[in-house]
Amino acid sequence: MLQQQLIDFIKSRHPLSKADTDLMMQYFEPVLYPKNRIIEEEGKVPKYLYYIVSGYLRLFHYNEHGDEVTTHINCPPGFFTSYFNFINECKSPENVECITECELLRITKADLETLTKKNMAMKDFSIEVLQEAIIYNEKRSVELASLTAEQRYLKLIKDQPGILHNVPITYIASFLGMKPESLSRIRRKLMS
Repeated sequence: MLQQQLIDFIKSRHPLSKADTDLMMQYFEPVLYPKNRIIEEEGKVPKYLYYIVSGYLRLFHYNEHGDEVTTHINCPPGFFTSYFNFINECKSPENVECITECELLRITKADLETLTKKNMAMKDFSIEVLQEAIIYNEKRSVELASLTAEQRYLKLIKDQPGILHNVPITYIASFLGMKPESLSRIRRKLMS
């Protein structure tokens, strides 16, 4: 059961009672999406917060030249959405796309609010997840501004080695703030 993986993930950080887990089972809906499926579209309010059981997701938008710009890639386990837009219930400038086939659990904002009102452990955990997302985005901004392209690539493969086997190089290059050709040069240099 997919919900059990989420419960185990939360239990690794917060104690949960049987009532807590039963309540969570009610609100998190399991879904399976195929590879290359856009599950949240730009120009719309994101409907769900997703917990990734398996698979890879990305956030991307189109720049002024019509090129895709990948701003975030996530792998399991963890939560994923266009956070600012989900929380503020405003239209997102980004798409959420399944890079690979994805097994996910999803919850609406209204259900998440209900769940966090009824369940103190889930409220604490939700705050933690939001804080981690903010910290991640701040660190990412600093890294894009201060690390060289090669340093960003080396950090990515150290922190998330599975990305290389599951995510196309064009998405990785965009995520790292470079052209695919530049990333290919860096990879060739590191192999020799």
